[in-house]
Amino acid sequence: MSQANPHQPQDKHKKQMPVVVYEPDSRVRHPVRFIKEMWYDLLASRELAWQLFQRNLQSQYRQSILGVLWIFIPPLITAAGLTILRKANILNLGETPIPYPVFVALSMTLWQTFIQTFKSTMGAARTAKGMLMKLNVPPEAFVISKLAQILFNFLIQLIPIFFLFVWFKVGVSWTIILAPVAFIHLILFGTGMGLIFGPFSCLYGDVNRIIGFVTQFWLFVTPVIYTQPRSGIWAILVAINPVTPLLVTTRDLIITGDITNVGGFWLASAAALITTFFGWLFYRLSLPFLVERA
Repeated sequence: MSQANPHQPQDKHKKQMPVVVYEPDSRVRHPVRFIKEMWYDLLASRELAWQLFQRNLQSQYRQSILGVLWIFIPPLITAAGLTILRKANILNLGETPIPYPVFVALSMTLWQTFIQTFKSTMGAARTAKGMLMKLNVPPEAFVISKLAQILFNFLIQLIPIFFLFVWFKVGVSWTIILAPVAFIHLILFGTGMGLIFGPFSCLYGDVNRIIGFVTQFWLFVTPVIYTQPRSGIWAILVAINPVTPLLVTTRDLIITGDITNVGGFWLASAAALITTFFGWLFYRLSLPFLVERA
């Protein structure tokens, strides 16, 4: 090993590079420090999240002729098809408090926003894994950018919903100002679920396929295309579905103002907050392993 010449002058004022020390201790052993780190990274992720949101938004419509029309075409087509089947007495979906086209269009918009939140947040882990292999950036930025894009799409989807309300002369309740609270809880539940299943989807391709089948069945046990049943086995399945009180309460606050299941809503809201928090923890703890596996 070569030794430095003692007679060679050395610069005493030379700046030393910062030393990075890696410790074998798990981050879970210091929960307070870990949660503070998560909070600081959340605040520091705003600029990167905005840049990712702009990039994703431009790439989404760059090679599309219809552009933003694709955002609200699916729920409108679904609403039109179900309305035709209902009028032809092919499907018996029961009575609704407002005209059925408006009811199902609003419900499908809420449902698709929830599902998009779930699936997009799952994809955030995959995007974060690829970039964290090259750069040290706050991983929360990828989740926030996905949520920003989902909220943007939801606002666009509200435009045809507004015209449907006007066309069918459907009034809204004053409680519509409280609807964003229930809607935020619906988004949080989808976010938490996506953060939990996201790392598994990065490791196992079967997870995405299974989620696709589960969400198809999930739609039918959620009162989206029908009102919530009151009796029978199907009513029990619908009632234990955590999405039911969140979606139904959001819809009720918009069209009637009468919350049909207050207790279920608060239980589902608490579950949404807990799921989001633990999903966030799991997302942060799993990313180093995902990067290592990559």
